[in-house]
Amino acid sequence: MYVAVIGGQQASEEEERMAYEVGRGLAEAGAYLICGGLGGVMEAACRGAREAGGLTIGILPGPFRGDANPYVDVTIATDMGQARNAIIVRTADSVIAVGGEYGTLTEMAMALKMGKRVVALNSWRIQREGRFDDRIIYAEDAGEALRLTLEER
Repeated sequence: MYVAVIGGQQASEEEERMAYEVGRGLAEAGAYLICGGLGGVMEAACRGAREAGGLTIGILPGPFRGDANPYVDVTIATDMGQARNAIIVRTADSVIAVGGEYGTLTEMAMALKMGKRVVALNSWRIQREGRFDDRIIYAEDAGEALRLTLEER
């Protein structure tokens, strides 16, 4: 199973802690972690996965593999900027959003459009006409995000 962990390159300590726990849990479950390959949430998730013996894949926005965080095992330099978000989401079976900025929001939207499971952890709440989108599954902590992502698989 491939799980995308998405979130901001600028992240709070709490978001990085949650991302680390998510990455570690994914590796322990035997899932491959795919992300944008840079810092913040992406680096914390990769570090957690790597320390648990998992495989990490970074899809970079720029042309240089050397820009990846040090915990990425497989680096793909796209030179596509934010368009690389579509590759991350298309490759993943499920998505866990930890915090995040507008790039994270676009990944969540693409994942929903593609019919992927999206679990949000301290991330965007999308509301339309006064109602939240019930296709986004909201988790309270990393353990719950992992359970919700890995169930029915």
